[in-house]
Amino acid sequence: MSSINNEKITSVPTNIITGFLGVGKTSAILHLLKQKPSNERWAVLVNEFGEIGVDGSLIKGQLNKEQSVFIREVTGGCMCCASGLPMQIALNQLLNEAKPDRLLIEPTGLGHPVEVLQVLSNQYYKDILNLQKTITLVDARNLSDSRYTDHEAFNQQLGIADIIVGSKKDLYRESDEQALVDYMSSNTDKPKDIVFIEHGKLPFELLAGKSQFQVTTKQHHHKHRTSANELQPIPESGFIKAINKGEGFESIGWRFAPYKIFDRVQLHAFLTSLKVNRLKAVFITSDGIFGYNTVNDGIVEFEIDECVESRIEIICEHIDKLWEAKLISMLCN
Repeated sequence: MSSINNEKITSVPTNIITGFLGVGKTSAILHLLKQKPSNERWAVLVNEFGEIGVDGSLIKGQLNKEQSVFIREVTGGCMCCASGLPMQIALNQLLNEAKPDRLLIEPTGLGHPVEVLQVLSNQYYKDILNLQKTITLVDARNLSDSRYTDHEAFNQQLGIADIIVGSKKDLYRESDEQALVDYMSSNTDKPKDIVFIEHGKLPFELLAGKSQFQVTTKQHHHKHRTSANELQPIPESGFIKAINKGEGFESIGWRFAPYKIFDRVQLHAFLTSLKVNRLKAVFITSDGIFGYNTVNDGIVEFEIDECVESRIEIICEHIDKLWEAKLISMLCN
């Protein structure tokens, strides 16, 4: 495992930004990055359930090169698996590269943040990281859905939070805010601060202050295998596919070589037709480079400055075997 020089990197303010699938974590992190002081260097460690990393490309594509933001991904399931080794390797590499003034960590929505905190709290990182507030985003509209409220990861995310953020308030019904307040009151031992935000506008000041979460006994859960797809060269076919399964969900993703150009109109129609739990993508299209992000409310398409290749990751309950053929049919070349 790569190590880091403790003399150069000490007490880096570190925040975990967590929440279940589709709650808006990436949008919130992008908003935080826009608030970054111009003289600071920030690092972002992103964890994805799927085998094909997309979040890093989405974030990088919406930042200016001058913003001094360094990003690294851990794909293929919860990054704390296998005794936290994938996470520690990626984190140490990121800290060495960035030597950041602040570190943001985004665990997968299907991950177990207690174990992430256990890794960050171990003796090795004691003097390197300064663990500050853990922020858990919740879409209060999902509290009536047992797929969320019965899920271990969802409740663990609420339990470790220093602050609960009700995201997407602009889409709530009148009763949704109170439903979140009531749910937290009934399902957590200690009162937690609850704030509500719209359009991912997470205030920077929420990050400050020591985390109150106390690491106790070591916890374990089903281990996902660590992805090697980030390192694999794309074969002559021009694309590579990867599948993962766990926590009651399946994921499928593809990486396409940069010379594979997609018809934007056909692509948009296909992506908007999908009924899945989560979809993120970056595509090189006939009209330029675009990012795609789907949540309960549909799909968002936005132009991005650059990406090294087209990537898509879908999280769902059942994979459709026809998706690959449909994607290939949209290629212009």
